[in-house]
Amino acid sequence: MRSKVLGLRSYLDALARNGLLTTIAHPCSPVYEIGEIAHRALGIVGTPRTLLFSKPQGYDFPVAINLYASSAQMLSVLRSSGYAELSQRVDEFIAMLLSMPRGKRGKLRQLRSLKAVAAIFPRDYKGQAPCQQKQLGSALLGLLPALKCWPADGGRFLTLPMVITEDPDTHMRNVGMYRAQLLSRDRLALHWHLHKTGARHFRAYAVRGERMPVAIALGGDPLLAYCATAPLPEGIDEWLLAGFLRQAPVRQVQAKTVPLKVPAEADFVIEGYVDPQEPPVLEGPFGDHTGFYSLPDYYPSMHVTAITHRADAVYPATIVGVPPMEDAEIAESTVSLFKVAIARTVAPELVDFALPTAGCSHNLAIVAVKSEYPARATRLANLIWSFGQLMFT
Repeated sequence: MRSKVLGLRSYLDALARNGLLTTIAHPCSPVYEIGEIAHRALGIVGTPRTLLFSKPQGYDFPVAINLYASSAQMLSVLRSSGYAELSQRVDEFIAMLLSMPRGKRGKLRQLRSLKAVAAIFPRDYKGQAPCQQKQLGSALLGLLPALKCWPADGGRFLTLPMVITEDPDTHMRNVGMYRAQLLSRDRLALHWHLHKTGARHFRAYAVRGERMPVAIALGGDPLLAYCATAPLPEGIDEWLLAGFLRQAPVRQVQAKTVPLKVPAEADFVIEGYVDPQEPPVLEGPFGDHTGFYSLPDYYPSMHVTAITHRADAVYPATIVGVPPMEDAEIAESTVSLFKVAIARTVAPELVDFALPTAGCSHNLAIVAVKSEYPARATRLANLIWSFGQLMFT
């Protein structure tokens, strides 16, 4: 019997039962208005609630925002009651995947561990997947209630996209959260920094002179979008982490027009390609999580070949800007989950680690170090500067 694949609406129903959802039935515009209301809601004393705009002005799809607005909501997304136990589990999970023990006993233990991993490994969905119940076509991006949050923004943006790409040589998947700006009815600008895995895949396709297939998933279990932001070691699948955290595998299905697999539970899937032979396009400005606008710059554009969605689709969004915002909660969760694993794998001198909200998630780090020899703190600082976005610390 096939297990039921739940979507974002199921998660919102659970929030409503726990008093953590506010539904706004009054028509509100995705241009400025929804973002402004969500911003003000984050400042309400007490536990901020997720907001569901059931009738966005001019659009048919409801908008969910502030999904990660508090530690209570983050722990709900992560399927845990506290970070200490969860951090230990993540540490053991990553250590297991990165190590191959020697000896007969070690291999037997590894086999038992791999059996546990097999139970949460991404699996193919049989039959019509929920994310493909309906199809908008290839030139209907304008039907999505994408937000424009700040006056100088270059346009409307997808702010919670899970951008799925593959290495053309190894076919290893990457899922990254790279904002996407709507350029027209069938084109998006993909904002991935040079050091991101998606950009590396793009360069590999450019060397081959081939178009790069891309899929963007929106919605589904909010845990999936969180995993797209997680600082996983190269080669560890984001969907495997999601399966581990919720102890249920991510069901995936073949996309309609590109050779990529997408989560069957997603609310929307945007399919298409990037042509490395085309010149980059101007993307931005964008009101960023630093509280300043990130300047316009040139990035690849994605040609949309299909848009599919659930029959009961809900469009997910977030607003970023002057801290504190949702990304502060996400950053705090990430530090709590991964600092034990970092200490075990690459930084044994690490005692504790914090990314204060005032530092905009990665511009300021406070680190406690077990200093056993001169310059050990300097070594750790250089190590931190080698971790993705922490290069800006």
